[in-house]
Amino acid sequence: MKRIKGFTLIELLIVIAILAILAAIIFVAVDPAQRIQDARDANRWSSVNSVLNAYLNYVVDNRGHHTNISGLTAGTAYMISDGSAGTAGATCAAATTANRVNMQFLVDQYIADIPADPDTTSYGAADTGYYLIRSANNRITVGACAPEGSGAISVQR
Repeated sequence: MKRIKGFTLIELLIVIAILAILAAIIFVAVDPAQRIQDARDANRWSSVNSVLNAYLNYVVDNRGHHTNISGLTAGTAYMISDGSAGTAGATCAAATTANRVNMQFLVDQYIADIPADPDTTSYGAADTGYYLIRSANNRITVGACAPEGSGAISVQR
């Protein structure tokens, strides 16, 4: 009797099961949903720094005067917006939509455009998803309203 070389059905099923287990382990380790959240938070960090740096450049060019935000109540969080009416129902952990600050005066000279939160479903065209707080000593804090990872996203200078 001549024997044909090849794999048995059991051997093939074992190899397929091992490959499936390895694929599941790799998929869990890579966790694409977590990587997407991390990418959005990295975008938020970049945007917060960009807005604050643009504002500080504006202050330097105006000899230290905070003319456009000097009227803001110290310690109160304001949603950064384009100055229009905003979106009803947009929420921010730090700022209510009733308190808005128009940062459009920075556009073109200090920043190309006021950045918007990468989660576009929560905010409309007017509300960016970022907030600004002015302290009594004119220290500025810019932060993200809804970071997806653990911890707050804010920068103070």
